[in-house]
Amino acid sequence: MKKVILSIGLYCSLLQGVRAQEYLTFNPKNLTTRSSDSSSNYQKRTIKFEEANIVSGYYFQNGNNSAITGGIGTERLTDFANSFELRFSKLDRYNRLHSFTADMNVDFYSSASSDKIDPLTISSASKKDTHIYPSLSWSVKDDVLRTTHGFSYSYSTEYDYKSHGFNAFITKLSKDKNREFSIKGGAFLDTYMAILPSELRPLTYPSGAEGDKRGIAYKPRNSYNASFSLSQVINQRLQVMAIIEPSYQEGLLSTPFHRVYFTNGNETVEKLPGTRFKLPVGLRLSYFAGDRTVIRAFYRAYVDDWGMTAHTTNLEVPFKITPFFSISPFYRFNSQTAVKYFKAYAQHQPSEVFYTSDYDISSFTSQFVGMGIRLAPPGGIAGLLNWSSLEVRYGYYSRSNGMYGHSISAHIKIK
Repeated sequence: MKKVILSIGLYCSLLQGVRAQEYLTFNPKNLTTRSSDSSSNYQKRTIKFEEANIVSGYYFQNGNNSAITGGIGTERLTDFANSFELRFSKLDRYNRLHSFTADMNVDFYSSASSDKIDPLTISSASKKDTHIYPSLSWSVKDDVLRTTHGFSYSYSTEYDYKSHGFNAFITKLSKDKNREFSIKGGAFLDTYMAILPSELRPLTYPSGAEGDKRGIAYKPRNSYNASFSLSQVINQRLQVMAIIEPSYQEGLLSTPFHRVYFTNGNETVEKLPGTRFKLPVGLRLSYFAGDRTVIRAFYRAYVDDWGMTAHTTNLEVPFKITPFFSISPFYRFNSQTAVKYFKAYAQHQPSEVFYTSDYDISSFTSQFVGMGIRLAPPGGIAGLLNWSSLEVRYGYYSRSNGMYGHSISAHIKIK
């Protein structure tokens, strides 16, 4: 089930901030007019291996507000996530750099609350499941036009849903290379298996278990997103970026096996509107506080048409203890209001049109704190020259409603 692994996904995204730093420079070059290679200076262009990234992570959480059982009950979950990425590059006849990336991700997770969908049988959203999501991407960097553009495709599958993702982007550098504007757009086209809780199924409705899928309903759940960002070098130490990322969802946005209980004791399944518009706006700051320290700060404000507002702040301070050994303490704080359709267990009125007891979209504050350790010796890790770096990160996540989680990951880079 896609939803139950969002926490580990959020954690793994933090790994991007601790890889090799990428900043705009102050050293503009004199650009020459592009021309194709003549027979006198032609060189054979071959695909070059750039690097491989291997990431493995383990996540554990627990709490007592499962949406599957109406906002009460265990949220215990474990997830073992693995990612293997290969990057290649090639110069074309116009000296444009083409980059190719292939990424394979596999998660193995166990969710205790999923057994409550159908306690008497092994349902489609059973206690254990595997999430597989490969992707392919391609980009072209043109130093003459000062642009980079690219396209990616991703596929994702679990027992009860499948998704196809398409993304494209273009960036433009200023002449002095101190400013960059980027536009991105994408779509995720999902198909969701509408598995109902066992006691709420019509007599002829299948359970969704292996061998009992014929006649089950499949619903679309599509997401469309855009991103506009402007990055500016202020001086040799400070760079800022402003980001706006509107998105729109349509289709089955409720989860069919989430129960809801009314004040009169009746039971039904979650029901939410068929569309949702989201608008996050962010500001990112990177400050070089000397030869050893970088301060990375981020703030995001969020609003949507379901009535939720949220504010997120994140601070990470990588510090080099030696040229080859660094630590990266980080802290994130989030505060959000509930969507207008949320109420706790048995608090909904039967007359309401939409209803949910999913605490992921309730009102709460959360904190995520941890530390990363990175090794990058010149001779490689364990004397292996191609094993250029090793990074280990640990984080602790907690919510004001009592849910908590632990995550640990290891990132190996081979060049």
